Amino acid sequence: MDAFVGRDSELGVLQELADSGEPELFVLYGRRRVGKTELLQQLCEKRRAVYFLAAQVREKDNLHAFRDALKDTLNDPLLEGMEFPDWSTALGFAAERAGDKRLVLVLDEFPYLCESSKGLTSQIQRFWDTRGKKSSLMIVLCGSQVSFMENEVLAEKSPLFGRRTGQRRLVPLEPEESIKFFPGWSVQDSVTAYGILGGMPAYLRRFRTDRSIQENLLREVLRPEGYLFDEVQFLLRSELSSPATYNSILAAVARGATKIGDIALAVGVDSPTAGKYLHVLRELRLVERIVPITDPNPLRSRRGRYHIADRFVAFHFRHLQPNVSLIHAGRGERVYSDKVEPDLAHLFDEARLDFILAHLRRNAAEIIEDEIVEAGRFHGQYVRAVGRTSGEQTVAAIVVPDGTRFTNQQTAALQGELDELEQCFGAEPIKLIYGITSNPKRPLEVELVPTGELI
Repeated sequence: MDAFVGRDSELGVLQELADSGEPELFVLYGRRRVGKTELLQQLCEKRRAVYFLAAQVREKDNLHAFRDALKDTLNDPLLEGMEFPDWSTALGFAAERAGDKRLVLVLDEFPYLCESSKGLTSQIQRFWDTRGKKSSLMIVLCGSQVSFMENEVLAEKSPLFGRRTGQRRLVPLEPEESIKFFPGWSVQDSVTAYGILGGMPAYLRRFRTDRSIQENLLREVLRPEGYLFDEVQFLLRSELSSPATYNSILAAVARGATKIGDIALAVGVDSPTAGKYLHVLRELRLVERIVPITDPNPLRSRRGRYHIADRFVAFHFRHLQPNVSLIHAGRGERVYSDKVEPDLAHLFDEARLDFILAHLRRNAAEIIEDEIVEAGRFHGQYVRAVGRTSGEQTVAAIVVPDGTRFTNQQTAALQGELDELEQCFGAEPIKLIYGITSNPKRPLEVELVPTGELI
């Protein structure tokens, strides 16, 4: 497997900016393990670039390390023994020595720099206003603390507001990109692994294809030494100052509490308090509130339900956290056999739904010849998702039982679900039948049902 999987469009945008020759101040951010560092290293490869990874040390030590990184790239004897007093001086030197030739400067883990250098965003603002925007520099500020990057770098109150020339929040990989990490595995196993890990590249890379899913889980998740055993807690501690209540809310949602009142009752807080915590989790994209697509007024709907939006966070709170004592006692195999293995079919089904929704949003327009502007889950047994097109048509995504013919009872159930959609939207829906194939290069099979036919 190649070291770099996916992110072709994101890398293409960064390369375009790097080749533009215009001064660039770009902000790249996203949660831990989403692949920011690998993406930026790909950008810097074969370019005149300085990739600097900040550390949680004193300002003087970070400036010293930045000087060394600059020296390695520029091969400038003036840097020998030089000490930068502050970041304005360091960036000013880089701009001067770059001349009229593009120099890419990546400041990775930017929040660490801000911890040790008070007022750093103001320093960069002054540098950009006086010298940076006239230079040949492309500066990339990168950070894993999403709330910090949005509030202290991108927000209106930030000194850098209005200075950035572009920004991107890096999100998990799409389902079909994610399963590229598992060459040689069956599509069934690859989709199931995605159902466990989601689209986080660092997680996907930990599952080796010379081991079974069970062996990977026992090695990486269901033992205290596993790379992913404490990953979710690291994530919450990096974003939240007091993660205890957030842990309880995520655990309640994982157990099936989806209404805000039920979540508040399970955690032991009132509903307004639960709402505030859920708002933060939604901002971090760890939780989502899903309103049925059939609801006539989604913005004011009381039918919204909360779900954990990240596959591995859901797995952690469904299977790891409730059994952490057993895992610490070395009983990971029992946790797998009693808790995880019986849930694999459900994990596969949920993952398949992610594939279907991704196809509806990105590719289904080529089949139905109309852009889908809205797509969401549907509660049916066979109609699993619904889309709405720019022409106000309804699209029903249907999953049929694998390898079997529909019985009369199943046919009646499917017809009832389609009738419900027709009653909600006033017209017979366009029908797409979805299935998982055995071809890793084309894992999702889609068939358009002729008008007037059921399946």
